[in-house]
Amino acid sequence: MLKAGLTGNIGSGKSAVASIFSSLGIPVFHADEESKKFLGTPEVIDEIARSFGKDIIVNGLIDKRKLASLVFGDRQSLNHLNGIMHPLVLKEFNKWISSESLAPYVIMEAAILFESGYNKEFDRIIHVSCPEERAIARVMARDGTSREHVLARMQYQIKDDDKARMSDFVIINDGTHLVIPQVMAIHKSLLEIGA
Repeated sequence: MLKAGLTGNIGSGKSAVASIFSSLGIPVFHADEESKKFLGTPEVIDEIARSFGKDIIVNGLIDKRKLASLVFGDRQSLNHLNGIMHPLVLKEFNKWISSESLAPYVIMEAAILFESGYNKEFDRIIHVSCPEERAIARVMARDGTSREHVLARMQYQIKDDDKARMSDFVIINDGTHLVIPQVMAIHKSLLEIGA
């Protein structure tokens, strides 16, 4: 089965693009959502407590705000967290694929597809490109957060231009280009490749 990775930096609009593919009947696996589910499992809670200290656990659950402030301030901690989470998400994705065998292709939506090394798992990569200032404004409005907080998260992502160069398809989501026709063109190409 043809596997496509869908990525884009924070605030690029990749989730909106993923929902367009879903509306076309293409199964989409949301890696970031799956990752959040694993944060609630006893095994991961224990591993996080061992790795980052017991004070990161509040009422038996991981304090996601504390964890985020810790890892987004320290590359080594972020890499360690990713080392815990990525194998679990990838295993879940591969299990999920077997239930989608009738689809012409499947998509995994993941913010850090290249940074995690997930890109090697896919036949084609789709990147959602967005000007940085527009992305910052989107995230600030969506999350009610500061510009500094968004920039702190962005520094751990590969630059938009570099991701675009490494991808097979690029969707421009800058507020002036229509997104749906771009998705339809990629959908047509992927159907042809998968046929």
